[in-house]
Amino acid sequence: MLKAITEHNELGRTAFLAKYRFSESRSYLLLHEGREYDSKAIAGVAHKWDHGRALLPEEFSGGKDHAAAWLKRAGFEVKAVKNPDWARDEIILACDLVMTNGWKGLDANDPRVIELSSLLQVMPIHAEADRNEKFRNPNGVARKTFDIATRHPDYRGKPTNGGALDVAVLNEFRARPTEMSEVARLIRQGIAAGDLQTPPLDEEEDLDDYSAPEGRLLMSRHMRRERNQGLRKKKITAVLKKGGTLACEACGFDFEEVYGDRGSGYIECHHVVPLHEAGESQTRLSDLALICANCHRMIHRLAPWPTPTELRSLIQSRRNAGARIPAQQTAEAVQPSTDRP
Repeated sequence: MLKAITEHNELGRTAFLAKYRFSESRSYLLLHEGREYDSKAIAGVAHKWDHGRALLPEEFSGGKDHAAAWLKRAGFEVKAVKNPDWARDEIILACDLVMTNGWKGLDANDPRVIELSSLLQVMPIHAEADRNEKFRNPNGVARKTFDIATRHPDYRGKPTNGGALDVAVLNEFRARPTEMSEVARLIRQGIAAGDLQTPPLDEEEDLDDYSAPEGRLLMSRHMRRERNQGLRKKKITAVLKKGGTLACEACGFDFEEVYGDRGSGYIECHHVVPLHEAGESQTRLSDLALICANCHRMIHRLAPWPTPTELRSLIQSRRNAGARIPAQQTAEAVQPSTDRP
């Protein structure tokens, strides 16, 4: 890396990039001794000192983060050229502010914008390396409030350059203002209390296909509650003690019946009430439902979430309408836990 940096300094940026066919970095810059360098070009040229030739730009297979990750592992400091797109949680907070302001945008010097700017800067959504010095500053927050406000149906001027997610969150606030304001309150409360100060997702988690009003942070919290092994074991024990089986409460699928010993004792656990409805409270066994992986995914896929009972009714109605549903996955096979109301 240091040899590549030295060559860069000797040739100059323009000649260095031209020699190795690289373009200026649009995502990340390498910082070294007070100077900035194009991260992908430095990483690509550094390759020749170990392997005999420089990497070509198209040979970086890991996307825009490939070179940056490589440099970080080597102990170098890397910074983002531009800030990451706004996440759903951030837009929820901004939209809540716009709604309380009568669906009008706010100026950068408004105390409410300054306060939100400070809050967004401590939210654990975007990695520090992905932020630059202007990350969610008051000017950027104010601009986002106008992106939202100018997409409101009552706005008669030309909208600013907001994104599709701005419009989606705006429409949810218009349809369910009380519910969405509660979501914003829970996000604020969680950050202030330190409950949301950990990374939003474990490495093995993938919630990209999940949809819920509360956004990524609260959704991740919800999923971690569902994966609490202690609660799951207590729920299973309670059901079995009362003579129940570990059949899915929505479709009736029984892992042991289908897979034998391999499926014995296995079932997923679903927290029936979303955080935006239940708030932060102690989880009771009656708040949990035992469901199979397919039904669990279908419940979380789109908001509003159906309860296992509602999903069971949907499955039954599909079956009555002639849908080809395997016999194991029918409403008649369900044996709901007597632990639930």
